[in-house]
Amino acid sequence: MAQTDPQTGQNQLNIELDEETAEGVYSNLVMIAHSPEEFILDFIRVVPGVQKARVKSRIIVTPQHARRLLRALEDNINRYEQAHGTIEERSAPGQHIQFGGTAGEA
Repeated sequence: MAQTDPQTGQNQLNIELDEETAEGVYSNLVMIAHSPEEFILDFIRVVPGVQKARVKSRIIVTPQHARRLLRALEDNINRYEQAHGTIEERSAPGQHIQFGGTAGEA
C-alpha cells in the first residue's frame, strides 16, 4: 500500500522482498518478443555441453514500462562504467554463447 511521506508530501510505495526472491535467479541469455500490447522477456540459463536450456523466469511488461526499463538500465550501466570502467562485450548479438574451459568427461 502506498503511504504519503510527511516531509515531502509524496507517495511512497512499500516493497516487500521475501527470502526466496531475494536470492535471485541466474540468467545468461534473454529472449525478447513483443506484441502491440506487451513485451515478453524470457530469462534463460544456458549450461555448457547441454543442448537444452530452460526458461527460468518470464517477465511481461507494457511497452511504456519496457521503455522505462531501457532507460533505467542505460542509467545504471553508465553509473557502473563510471565506477568500474567500460563493460566489454565478448560476443556480438545473435552469436551463440561460448563457454571456456575443457570439455568434461564422465
